[in-house]
Amino acid sequence: MEPGGDSGCWFLYYAYGSNLLRERLLLRNPSAALCALARLQDFKLEFGHHQGRTSSVWHGGTATIAQSPGDEVWGIVWKMNTCNLSSLDKQEGVEDGIYVPIEVNVHTQAGKVLTCRSYQMKDYVSGPPSPQYKKVICMGAKQNGLPADYQEKLEAIETNNYAGPVPIMEEIEASIKAEKINSA
Repeated sequence: MEPGGDSGCWFLYYAYGSNLLRERLLLRNPSAALCALARLQDFKLEFGHHQGRTSSVWHGGTATIAQSPGDEVWGIVWKMNTCNLSSLDKQEGVEDGIYVPIEVNVHTQAGKVLTCRSYQMKDYVSGPPSPQYKKVICMGAKQNGLPADYQEKLEAIETNNYAGPVPIMEEIEASIKAEKINSA
């Protein structure tokens, strides 16, 4: 399908957290297709707990973006079918009031400005991510070739050293393994 054609059925989603990793996003949103690498100007990446509660999925703080003049956040623009909008909202905890959908203008490496849907955490208390969550973000950044200096910044994020089970991580790893087998 041509970009720009039939836009009623598609939307652009800007991912900066665990959804940088293709396998993570495709678990619940099979229509996602990579559109571009892009940066969000005047925002910074933060990690936190919604209303001070630790994520039951990731066992640590999860990513959000906060306005911060002069900073930038790198991420991926995914083109998605609107039939996945509700599953994406659900994954992001919109109905539970954890994240709110926002519209952001991001700059692609080709110099285009794209208007995308993204998500921002409400009422959060800063807190470090679990090592598993950080790993998914770093894997996604590497998988998609985000700028090296930004990848280094991600690698330097302190975690909470959580060492217990993270079922979603097992799901993601199983999906990556299955892909390797299928492409072998």
